[in-house]
Amino acid sequence: MSKKIEFHFKNPNDSPGYLLGQLTTLWQRKQKRVLDPLDLTQTQFVLLAALGWLSRENPAVTQTDIANQGNADRMMVSKVLRTLEEKGFITRHEHQTDTRAKVITLTSTGEIVLQKALLVIESTDVEFFSVLETTLPSFNYSMVKLIDENKDDQ
Repeated sequence: MSKKIEFHFKNPNDSPGYLLGQLTTLWQRKQKRVLDPLDLTQTQFVLLAALGWLSRENPAVTQTDIANQGNADRMMVSKVLRTLEEKGFITRHEHQTDTRAKVITLTSTGEIVLQKALLVIESTDVEFFSVLETTLPSFNYSMVKLIDENKDDQ
């Protein structure tokens, strides 16, 4: 005999986790479609964008800086940066004062690819989230609040 399984939510559309998973899958599928021609995964794009963003203020961006910016696992960041280096999008070299740290810089090819990726990703995001119209700022605020409240101490 099987027991009747009890769910907290009566309907999948009442479950924020289920909905977030569905939304994330759809959003990632659209991002993959526009990033594939640039030979980038979504994770590679996020790390390149973090590097680009951080480089505006700091000429010596480290792997740790990139991991912290993207709230990402340091080992995963190291592996993805190695792939980006193999593709010729970044260089990694020793930090001048901290021999344990690697300084990451965009190559000229990496800058071009990142600029193209930013254009297609931002356009895709605008289109994807346009259905929210005037509620988009509130949606963004809620996401930031959820991120801030649920960050793991790394």
